[in-house]
Amino acid sequence: MSKNEVSALEMSRRGVLAGGAATAAMTAAPAALAQEQQLAAKPVPTMPVSFEVNGRRQELTLDTRTTLLDALREHLHLTGSKKGCDHGQCGACTVMVNGVRINSCLSLAVQHQGDKITTIEGLGTPDKLHPMQAAFVKHDGYQCGYCTPGQICSAVAVLDEIKRGIPSHVQADVSARPQVTNMEMRERMSGNICRCGAYSNIAEAMADVAGVEEARA
Repeated sequence: MSKNEVSALEMSRRGVLAGGAATAAMTAAPAALAQEQQLAAKPVPTMPVSFEVNGRRQELTLDTRTTLLDALREHLHLTGSKKGCDHGQCGACTVMVNGVRINSCLSLAVQHQGDKITTIEGLGTPDKLHPMQAAFVKHDGYQCGYCTPGQICSAVAVLDEIKRGIPSHVQADVSARPQVTNMEMRERMSGNICRCGAYSNIAEAMADVAGVEEARA
């Protein structure tokens, strides 16, 4: 076979492959466009939800996929709770629901019908700080401040957990009543990440609020 014949054969193969790819793309494009238009034409499913946020009743109609974090930030404009990882791994979005801390980025707003929600805005004000907020200022428990709202909400809830006798992984005997120790607080706060590394100061602030000297070690 001559070189020209070989070249013609290669070009022919390339042409077939290129032509096939182009045909497939042209066939798929209208189908994808039609599917996109069909989805766009469907109304977004919404549901009414009513809950109490920082002592005030709030009634919203939300896309059922809206997280509690987005409901707070985008619909109620309570932007203290931060969207960090949006995967429940950093704790920046921590709020308290019926007194229990949760990652609001992992919870759908419509799940909280009738619940009582407390965000950082509901703990205290610049004129009247919550004791934990004041302790964070006193002990420099923050640096950039991005994680601080979640840290403070979690810290308040942690001390309440210990007070109520809820065990943790640090305890050798989970049936024993937990104590406010440095290790205990660090374990319970491990879901709240501080990129700046202010962990020791945070523990000192918590110990100050708890009134436990040895927990500051």
